[in-house]
Amino acid sequence: MRARVHPKKPHRSPWRRRLDLTRHRAHRLDDTVKGLIWSVAAGLCFVLLNTTTRYLTTQLPPMQSQFLRYLCGVLVLLPLVLRGGLAAWMPRDIKGQFVRGIVHTTALAIWFTAIPHISLSDTTAMGFTTPLFIMIGAWLFLREPMRWERWLAAGIGFGGVLIVVGPNLTGQGGWWNLVMLSTAPMFAASFLISKALTRYESAGVIVLWQSITVTLLSLPLALVVWQPVSGVQWAGYVLCGLLGSGAHYLLMRSYAVADISATQSVKFLDLLWAAALGWLVFGDVPTSHSLIGGVIIAGATVWIARRESRRP
Repeated sequence: MRARVHPKKPHRSPWRRRLDLTRHRAHRLDDTVKGLIWSVAAGLCFVLLNTTTRYLTTQLPPMQSQFLRYLCGVLVLLPLVLRGGLAAWMPRDIKGQFVRGIVHTTALAIWFTAIPHISLSDTTAMGFTTPLFIMIGAWLFLREPMRWERWLAAGIGFGGVLIVVGPNLTGQGGWWNLVMLSTAPMFAASFLISKALTRYESAGVIVLWQSITVTLLSLPLALVVWQPVSGVQWAGYVLCGLLGSGAHYLLMRSYAVADISATQSVKFLDLLWAAALGWLVFGDVPTSHSLIGGVIIAGATVWIARRESRRP
């Protein structure tokens, strides 16, 4: 009798085995924990994006900067669109995509106007009011359950933000802080529309059509104030396109697997990213207020993650 020969398994490198093991463990995570991880990664990308955008917007008009940032977002996604075919990237509800685009473009126009006048940490802190509007809107319009843990985590995290930025909210920049704050409910409305769209649209489609709609709606405003763009500036906007598209994709993945209100507490970690980046890039040493507030923010984030992971 001829002995049975078993086919040899293909050799896998150690890093490949570790990657497969990590993927296996990730698939076993609770959906809310997955959403929190996606949201943390998105926040880090947004802070990097804000840093680059603030630098570029001091060199070019805000409306032109807004147009170039989203135009490069479309260009970055174009190879994926061509590879998958145009039909795969067509939305089921194009009207909903343009409604979101109008809301997001309006908020961005105000945001790009204010960001050259506000520091990175203050800009990040202003954005922390958006989760409160998102949580209320998700409760009112999406009928998501607002458990006491989510309210408490958001409240504690926001208290930590006030400890960090409270001493810096007065002075000559107060007016621009108010302008930046006015974008919070607009961005909240845009993210709530995105959450509704994730019920029947993929994350990639939502990100692509956000870039398309904002680019189209921003073009008329950009042409009025257009200035020549250097090669270095083009490279910076391509980087913005990569960071922005990546951040929004991560955010859509978060919305697809978890309640939007459950992921809002981790938004406060963005302040830690901003403080660390400001120290590394600009030499800004964190104050005692930053350290105390950061500990409070991190504590609230870890607590809500553990509570949500234990909930059936």
